[in-house]
Amino acid sequence: MMGTPEYRDPEKVHSAAADDGYIEDVRKDRQNFDRVDQEVAKYTSDTAFDISPELNDSLRRKIDKRVLYIMISTYFLQAIDKGTMSFASIMGIQADTGLHGQDYSWLTTCIYIVILVVEYPQNWLITRVPIAKYLSFSIVAWGAVLACTAVCNNFVGLVAVRCLLGLFESACQPAFIVLSAMWYRREEQTARVTYWYMMNGAQQVVGGLLAYCFSLITSGPLKSWQWLFMAYGVISVIYGLFVGWYMPDSPMRAKCFTEEEKRLMVERVRDNQTGLQNREWKWDHVVEALKDPQVWGYALIAMTTTLPTSGLGAFQGIIIKSFGFSVLQTQLLAMVLGFYIIIVLLGSVWIVKRTSQNLLTMLGFVIPSFIGTILLMTVTPDTMARKVGLLICYYITLSFWSAQTLALSMISRNVAGTTKKSVAVATNFIFWAAGNSIGPQVFLSWDAPRYFVAFATHLGCYCLLVLVILGLRFHLTRQNKKRDRLAAEGNLAADPSNVAHGFEDLTDGQNLSFRYVY
Repeated sequence: MMGTPEYRDPEKVHSAAADDGYIEDVRKDRQNFDRVDQEVAKYTSDTAFDISPELNDSLRRKIDKRVLYIMISTYFLQAIDKGTMSFASIMGIQADTGLHGQDYSWLTTCIYIVILVVEYPQNWLITRVPIAKYLSFSIVAWGAVLACTAVCNNFVGLVAVRCLLGLFESACQPAFIVLSAMWYRREEQTARVTYWYMMNGAQQVVGGLLAYCFSLITSGPLKSWQWLFMAYGVISVIYGLFVGWYMPDSPMRAKCFTEEEKRLMVERVRDNQTGLQNREWKWDHVVEALKDPQVWGYALIAMTTTLPTSGLGAFQGIIIKSFGFSVLQTQLLAMVLGFYIIIVLLGSVWIVKRTSQNLLTMLGFVIPSFIGTILLMTVTPDTMARKVGLLICYYITLSFWSAQTLALSMISRNVAGTTKKSVAVATNFIFWAAGNSIGPQVFLSWDAPRYFVAFATHLGCYCLLVLVILGLRFHLTRQNKKRDRLAAEGNLAADPSNVAHGFEDLTDGQNLSFRYVY
């Protein structure tokens, strides 16, 4: 079973396999092993078979334990590490390091400028190295850099460590998109991507509480913000070493699973038709990715959502404090924002599961962002009731975050072919980095504390986001209708049930049996 794939009599396989919980699905069309990655080929057959729901659930739980839990905890750690600067902004770091004018804004912007430069080579590397080991190295490296922030005493030093932080953290999200497509079925990926992405909210809750505790440190050899960076950095280094030991690189290399489990884990993602692994760089995939409207659609969604979130995140403490709350109250109120983000992301996943409408769900969650931003620009915080109202408006402004999460899950489900997916993910995160780098810069020091310029820019982003969502939905539904028409005319290659070529590293454009989710 594990050697070079060979033809098996369908009747004999059906009889033997039924007892093991999976049934052979005999197709006229067969897999072309010349196009399949050699490592994958050892664990797949020339025809597809169905796995029973009970066995599938058992496999998924095992994968969750080894992969999902690591992605969730890693992203939580990355989010809380990245959020330390926001909490430190009102703990004395600006005065202690001599920051003035737009210096503080540049400490966030410089991270994403680095990501803009390294994202394409980073994605090229991710598809060619043992992904779990590379992720482990990246976590250890960014933990060490984060701890070094505690010894910085000027703007130049802070910029240096923040740039290195961007370099090492840039591997995290692209790696997770690859891992989601590698281990999970299409219908499972939306929830899995949301579970790790909602750690942005969890870090607000935990980070706010921990920042409150660190703020209570008023004496000793280190300032409160220095303890914050030092503690988080050391924890990240230790955790990174654990990831390298515990997390498997792929279903084929997972020593924690039996050979039969590996084969079943490979087979269960065949009908994703997005491929599993291929280390050959294909220039026709690159050309198709750069010509594909959906790739640019996802990239624009990333930019129009990260531009507001990066600014609102970096300046959250300053904005909330401007409503008239103390430093300690501000740290605690950040926790409420975290709960709200978690509710938004889980709510969007629940709606998608019930309706199968990803893009329309995104559209619905953009509406509160319009309302919250307009009220922040028009209502003055001159009474306690208005201050509380503005705080709530600030919270609901971040409702659009669901669009960013759902778009990431759509990349993993809608873009097929290893090279094409690599280019699509890199393009997405270049735009993501561009939005993140611009976001803090629209919060101008002379426009404080109301920041009218920043919020007006955000409104423009939401308008563009709406147009992109509508355009993307039109494009994807049109592509599906074309392929349905070919299938109705008797074209076997366009039949959505024909999944024989799922591991041949075909792009979604080359594989006519592929159907897009929207």
